[in-house]
Amino acid sequence: MSQLICQKCRTPLRIDGTLEDLNPASFKILADAAPTLQPKSQEAPRSAAAKERRQQYGEASQHAGAPIHKRRLSSGQKAQERMRPDMSYVMLTESQIAPERQDQATSPTKAKLAPPAASKATNSSDGKKTINSADLEQTMKLFEILSARSDIDHPICIECTELLLEGLQKRQAAVTRERDAYVQFLKQAQEDVPTDEEKAKTKKDLEEAQRREKQALDELEALEAEKARMEDEIAALDAEAEDLDEEEEKFWRERNAFTAELTAFQEERDSLQNQLAHDTKLLESLQRTNVYNDTFCIGHDGFFGTINGLRLGRLPDHPVDWAEINAAWGQVLLLTAIVADKEKCNLRGWKLHPMGSTSKIEKIEGSDQSTNGNKSKGAMYELYSSGDVPLSFGFLHRSFDSGMVAFLDCLRQLGEHVERMSSRAPGGASLAMPYAIAKDRIGDVSIKLGNFGQEEQWTKACKYTLTCCKFLLAHASHVADESPDPKGTR
Repeated sequence: MSQLICQKCRTPLRIDGTLEDLNPASFKILADAAPTLQPKSQEAPRSAAAKERRQQYGEASQHAGAPIHKRRLSSGQKAQERMRPDMSYVMLTESQIAPERQDQATSPTKAKLAPPAASKATNSSDGKKTINSADLEQTMKLFEILSARSDIDHPICIECTELLLEGLQKRQAAVTRERDAYVQFLKQAQEDVPTDEEKAKTKKDLEEAQRREKQALDELEALEAEKARMEDEIAALDAEAEDLDEEEEKFWRERNAFTAELTAFQEERDSLQNQLAHDTKLLESLQRTNVYNDTFCIGHDGFFGTINGLRLGRLPDHPVDWAEINAAWGQVLLLTAIVADKEKCNLRGWKLHPMGSTSKIEKIEGSDQSTNGNKSKGAMYELYSSGDVPLSFGFLHRSFDSGMVAFLDCLRQLGEHVERMSSRAPGGASLAMPYAIAKDRIGDVSIKLGNFGQEEQWTKACKYTLTCCKFLLAHASHVADESPDPKGTR
């Protein structure tokens, strides 16, 4: 048999004995005694969208058919099928529900709903009392009538009833306070009813306000007439302003066209001036450029003479790698060959072979010149050293010494050629080499590698050699500056 469940807390209920044996007359009295639920007045929609949705709902509800799911089911179905679909619940088996006598012991308030001798209940096999389906259906119809005529779903247990009554009492208290506030407001409104004097004064003030309003309307009409006249004048002035705007626009178009043309001429002038200034600076820079000085930079680094940053010489406390010394001699021989070619000086008896760190000087056959008493013809003298032999063993550097002595002879011939050319130039002063060269000596120092302790003398001779090379380089640059170009410019 089915069992009733509280619509609030979903707990099983026992029906009071007074509801089990209801005759039709008692059932009708209880049904008629139920209060009728007054329909609530619909609130006006707050927006056009809400009004449209309400209208669509009204049209749909007028043509609505039978509901798919009814609110309550027949008494033959189980009580759990009557639960609302929006409720969350868990189905419990009968073994998980506490025995009925335990519910009576723990919940005395629910036990009051079922007096022991008030119904036609029968004892089931497990000791529980049940009622027949007819009485249950009659009771459910009664609860349906109550639920339909109120906003509370029946049946409910005593605890839920107490909670419901407590909530209704709070609502009643709030409504009572609201009613008292309205009564107080009504009483105050009745006390504020104006007297005859106040009404007369108010009427007089109204007449005065109406008089001022009429006066203000007259002034407004006068102002509107004046406004119309001013608008006519403004229209005439606007037409004149439009004519002036057209003339001004025409003037500015002509002026902008003239400015654009003038700007184009000025930009072209500035471009030509900038190009002229750039070309002038470039010409001055080219005129000041000395390719010889840029190619061969001769200077000094302490006691050493340098060419393009390469030191030429060797000291005991400042040992210089032979690779650097050989490279420096290669630059010196290349400088001499270029200056000789520039000066058109034919070196008698020698042919220079500038080959970097392995430069050589060749003795031309048929020459009557000799180097260190050696009269061999077609010999090749090396202007570099491998560095395998110590510098103090000068007798082991004969080829290197012969190459340096041969280079001094070439340097002497080139210096004499420059002296002769300078003496022949009109108004030119006679030039002379900074240091005199005689065989293996330049100045008062021998270029040959001597015995132990002669590194300083050899380094000094190399420095004098670079000084003479710089003299020849300066003369070649001066000759290059004074030689006219094919167009006749310098």
